[in-house]
Amino acid sequence: MNQKKAVKAFKKIAAREGVSVAEVRKEIQKAIDIGLASPDPAVQEQWSKMPYRGEKPTPEEAVVYLAKRAKSK
Repeated sequence: MNQKKAVKAFKKIAAREGVSVAEVRKEIQKAIDIGLASPDPAVQEQWSKMPYRGEKPTPEEAVVYLAKRAKSK
């Protein structure tokens, strides 16, 4: 999966749920923020493996990484 496909998936989810793409991104970002704030060392270890460019992963970066990881298992 790449970022273009992630955006396409967000659009499908938004249409299915009757919400905007911005709302889908917002909810994914909330989940990312909660995960990043976890004090659990095992959780932090998993986040440290995720590549991202900014201060924290974008929803697209997280979805691409997780999709690739799921596909490899």
